Amino acid sequence: MGDVHINNTSYYDYINNTSYYDDYGRAGFIKDVVTCIIISIGLPLTLMAIYTLHSLVQKDNVAPIYVINLLISDIIQFCCMIVFVAKPGYPIYLISSLIYFCSLMASICFMVCIALERYLVIACPLWYHFRRTIKISVVVCVLVWTLPLLCLFILAFCGFAKFLLTMLYIFVLLPLPLLIFFLVGTLKALSASISVPTHEKRRIVAMLVMVLLIYTLLFLPRTILFLKNEPGFNFIRGLAPVFLRLSPLADLVLYVFMRKGAIDKLLASVCCCRMDSNDDSSLTV
Repeated sequence: MGDVHINNTSYYDYINNTSYYDDYGRAGFIKDVVTCIIISIGLPLTLMAIYTLHSLVQKDNVAPIYVINLLISDIIQFCCMIVFVAKPGYPIYLISSLIYFCSLMASICFMVCIALERYLVIACPLWYHFRRTIKISVVVCVLVWTLPLLCLFILAFCGFAKFLLTMLYIFVLLPLPLLIFFLVGTLKALSASISVPTHEKRRIVAMLVMVLLIYTLLFLPRTILFLKNEPGFNFIRGLAPVFLRLSPLADLVLYVFMRKGAIDKLLASVCCCRMDSNDDSSLTV
């Protein structure tokens, strides 16, 4: 009976290990294929978007600055994805992972900056009109890039790496109430704002909705799975990083909302409202 028990135990261990490696292999293969598709599509489009948005930055139009920095963080993510697919040695992989995590934090911060800036356009148009400058936007961008670098430095050189990583994931959850507040506050202030053209209001609301969707659908699932801290490995957990790697592609939609043209007609048809004839001659915020 003892021999039978040992043989059965060995057999089930073999089955479990085989299932584990099969799930791990399938998830890894799908993740690499999707990552290659994301890189091949997203990298050239993001570079093109940065070049186009750079021409929109003017003294009275600082909104593209945050989107440009968001796209720059996406470029860094694309470069790290290339390293992940190439499967280098552990030191290079570790450095790339730290840089990737840093760029993800920067992306989240810039998404909050974009939502805040768009909220101020509707909720405090006069105050924002006189306060917005390129200098202030540049200072904010420097601070945003400094915060992830500081966290990266602490994570790399402090002995409490697991604790710090957990705290950083909790930090990722903090923008959720802010993004919801900016969207709800903008919707409430829409009727009172008369200095912002109708088509610009539509574009601002659409951008805020898109920022919230990107954050909720692509960033939150990976964070929740990490904080849930279930033991072992399964196929779903293996594919969780794909959500984060899709975020640079989703960020390109924000670039679309920064441009005039067909998107205004699309938003007008979706909102089922008529553009005022006076809005065509109004200045874009």
